[in-house]
Amino acid sequence: MSYQNQSALVIGAGISGFAAARYLAAAGARVTLSDAKDEADAEKDALTQKHIEDLRAQGISCVFGAQREELLEGTDLIVLSPAVPERIPLVTAAHARGIRVTTEVELAGEIARAPIYAITGTNGKTTTTTLLGELLRAHFASVGVGGNIGVPLIDVAQEIPADGAIAAEISSYQMEATAHFHAAIVAELNVTPDHIVRHGSMEVYQAMKEKLFAAQTAEDFLVLNYDDPHTRGMADRANGQVCFFSRREELAEGACVRADGMIVVRWDGEEHVLIETIELGIPGGHNVENALAAAAMAFFAGVTPAEMRPVLRAFKGVEHRIEFVRTLDGVRYFNDSKATNTDSAIKALEAFDGHIILIAGGDDKLTDLTEFMALVHARVDELILVGDATERFAAAALEAGISAKQIHRAGYHMAEAVRIAHERASAPQTVLLSPACASFDMYGGYEERGRDFKRIVNEL
Repeated sequence: MSYQNQSALVIGAGISGFAAARYLAAAGARVTLSDAKDEADAEKDALTQKHIEDLRAQGISCVFGAQREELLEGTDLIVLSPAVPERIPLVTAAHARGIRVTTEVELAGEIARAPIYAITGTNGKTTTTTLLGELLRAHFASVGVGGNIGVPLIDVAQEIPADGAIAAEISSYQMEATAHFHAAIVAELNVTPDHIVRHGSMEVYQAMKEKLFAAQTAEDFLVLNYDDPHTRGMADRANGQVCFFSRREELAEGACVRADGMIVVRWDGEEHVLIETIELGIPGGHNVENALAAAAMAFFAGVTPAEMRPVLRAFKGVEHRIEFVRTLDGVRYFNDSKATNTDSAIKALEAFDGHIILIAGGDDKLTDLTEFMALVHARVDELILVGDATERFAAAALEAGISAKQIHRAGYHMAEAVRIAHERASAPQTVLLSPACASFDMYGGYEERGRDFKRIVNEL
């Protein structure tokens, strides 16, 4: 698709918006970047300021503040950043005028020469995408990893040649204004309540996930979690070939764990043996699921079992996801800041054999806490709470039978939470930051939260 001499409006001053603006300008479009924040607020972040300076140097207009309808005059195309909901008044007005509204992900799909292998799900996306990238590198000379993982997919799409491969992490936010994105292989890891405030309902949230495979054809593959009823049911709406994965059921066809603990891929009447689950470099049952999904995708991409085995053994996970920080006086400290919802935090708690001192809380997503607190009651010795969620989490903990003496409040101070944990911990206990909440009441993102936690722990 040609954007020569078109007028494009990119909404949202984030890494996705910056990348889309750069691409469209290079493709010959007249580009305006708009963000509802005041420019002074946007430029408080040094990296954002640098991006804005670079865009203006390329002749891209950067406009901040109130987004009035005048921005639409003469506009041929609007590109939404993931953080911008499609329902904002400016976009509603654009639809009414018949202006095309799309996303950076959609643009990436249009220009990608290499096949895209896309992963979505409420939890496990980053780990699975990173692992898939490593598996692909064992077979392809040129591999790109991008999307919701922190690298704009459009940058990767421009870089990787046709004989390479692209692993893409895709979020529900990225699919909201995406209409025709195509991935040769898609994995749907799980669907649990999350981002309901953004999407309005669980049904809409799941529909955003399912848009990822809507453009697939009979030659494509859809890898689905058999153990999750939401994803298992997606098979009924699949256009591509369905491959289930399961860590609980030994499947006649698909990726699964054999009774003897071996991870296998069974397809077209053949069994391809990989490694034992205990050989995986990443701990926890949820990571067995992530490995199964990544291995199935890699298999369909052409990676051989012999190429996969050393990667599966060597892969140690990603930053902020059950990341080992240090051992001090026999106590292990783990950073699981990426656990921004209860389902993800539950998976972290299940990865340890109890005796946990848990730091939780933050920007509350107001999801149900019943299952989470039941597991906290069973596995956690001390519960340390931070941020906006403190009082609701404390009330739910008491209701779950957790003693008031086990509950500690650290306010809005990670250093205080770590101090309390360090003071109370003794071997063989484990200190785990797994917040079950977003981070925006105290930090700019889960990455900043996790790095602050690690800094404080390493300074003990």
